[in-house]
Order: sequence, then C-alpha cells, then structure tokens
Amino acid sequence: QVQLVESGGGWVQPGGSLRLSCASSGSSFRFIAMGWYRQAPGKARELVARITSVGTMDYADSVKGRFTISRDNAKNTVYLQMNSLKPEDTAVYYCKQDRITGAYWGQGTQVTVSS
Repeated sequence: QVQLVESGGGWVQPGGSLRLSCASSGSSFRFIAMGWYRQAPGKARELVARITSVGTMDYADSVKGRFTISRDNAKNTVYLQMNSLKPEDTAVYYCKQDRITGAYWGQGTQVTVSS
C-alpha cells in the first residue's frame, strides 16, 4: 500500500513563498511520475504541476513562472516551491502518484494566502 504524506502548507501573505513536500512510501519511486493538484472551495480539483520520472516538468498556466516542482529520488519526495503567492492560490494542495495498480493521493495540505 502506497502512502503519500504532504507537509509545508500554512498561511502566508500575498507575495510570500511556501515549499510543499510530499513523501512517498513504496518502491520504485524514481520510475513514477508525480503531480501536485489543488482544490479551492466550491471548485474542481485541478492539476498544478507534474514531473515525470526523467524530470520533465509541466505547469498550469496560472502558476508558470511562480511555482517549481522538483523531486529527490533518494528521499522518495517531491516538492513544490511556490513563490509570489496570490490569494487565488488558496486551496488544499494534494500530491498524486500514478502507478500501474492505480492512482494514489495524499491527504492534502491547506495553503491560505491572505493579508
């Protein structure tokens, strides 16, 4: 059973930064694409950023130039560095892992951007 544990969320003022982490259990982490998603109140969950096993990155247009996804295969961890945060970035952020056996989600971490 794969477990994903997110951390690093919190409250920040507009323009601030946060770094989210997602630690994965299970084997073969280095061969698996990882993604960060978010869900704001009353809205559908959306893809924020994704990184493949070979390090190819993809971002939602709304976060390009502000967010950076990265991974540390030695630590089975994926990160999301979020800079220049805006109130519209407020949401619960989830990491996701797609395996042959199915998709696995973390429990989510709340990010609140407000003054």
